[in-house]
Amino acid sequence: MNKKRVLVWLSWWVDSAVTAYLLQKEGYEVCAGFMKNYVSEEENCPTREDRDEAIKVAVFLWIKTFMIFDFQDEYNKKVVEYIYEWYKSGITPNPDILCNSEIKFKIFLERAMELWFDYIATGHYAQIEKDESWIFHLLKWIDETKDQSYFLAWLNQYQLSKSLFPIWSLKKTKVREIAEEIWLPNAKRKDSQWICFVWKVDMHKFLEKKIPTKTGNIVDTSGHVLGQHKWAWYYTIGQRKWIEIWGWPALFVIKKDVEKNEIVVWTENELELYSDSLTASNWHWIWNELNFPIKWHAKIRYRQTDQEVEINDLWNRRIDAKFSEKQRAITSGQTIAIYIWDDLIGSSTIE
Repeated sequence: MNKKRVLVWLSWWVDSAVTAYLLQKEGYEVCAGFMKNYVSEEENCPTREDRDEAIKVAVFLWIKTFMIFDFQDEYNKKVVEYIYEWYKSGITPNPDILCNSEIKFKIFLERAMELWFDYIATGHYAQIEKDESWIFHLLKWIDETKDQSYFLAWLNQYQLSKSLFPIWSLKKTKVREIAEEIWLPNAKRKDSQWICFVWKVDMHKFLEKKIPTKTGNIVDTSGHVLGQHKWAWYYTIGQRKWIEIWGWPALFVIKKDVEKNEIVVWTENELELYSDSLTASNWHWIWNELNFPIKWHAKIRYRQTDQEVEINDLWNRRIDAKFSEKQRAITSGQTIAIYIWDDLIGSSTIE
């Protein structure tokens, strides 16, 4: 019987290395795929180092095939350009979600299928489960503090059916323990949660390449000018960093107006920072459509605890979400992910 062929997205991180090792133990024919997505002129962008370390892991595990995929053009078009446009519009995107939905589980998967692989595999901390009706469910990881299902909220049935997450049943400490037991060359490497340019490259410099700085006012909720900023488009609702007004306590971004180049700030207790409802667009079902209203749980950011919510259908794939408790800093451009217990059923983009 022929072995199932798996293309593992291999990087220098220990999660992907242990993923490859576990699949070998399970009897799969494992090949390694390295994605060259973004190369920055900044010295801190470790693409070449990442590639070299991934090759070391592949050699150590006796993986005979190591493929390098150059997705720079696709990445610039599908991720980088979106980030520029969204920030210019006053929207705060999530690069990791974009990268997963547009690159790793779309273009990388397509290339793997063209090369006659049966599956792709990554080191994500989430679980895929197939039920009796051959419906694939995306489930939370066993440790909710590290669960990454939120970043996968835009995957579809086909993508889930062709993806493997071998470390889904292991806690992070066990993954690192396995890496050390078999002497993986990257066993001691520290974790990273970010894609290359967000993790290392100065975000201001990155955005300023296409969005020039423009001085504007920082005002309070009554419109009084408290100070000035250089880039309204960069601030996120609820943000405190880079807002230092002499003589004032900690201030947070309550609103931002990109057209007026103005941000509104006030203290943490400002009511406008909290809301119990939102609207979102581009509603996406991961599995069978359910009848609205849906009363379950939601997350509006990574690592947030489950929030009770009622979802109602509006029109044209738009939804209205009403929370049992007020939510802090609901941010346009972020994803709202809807769960039935541990099962992620759908997602939408916050307006």
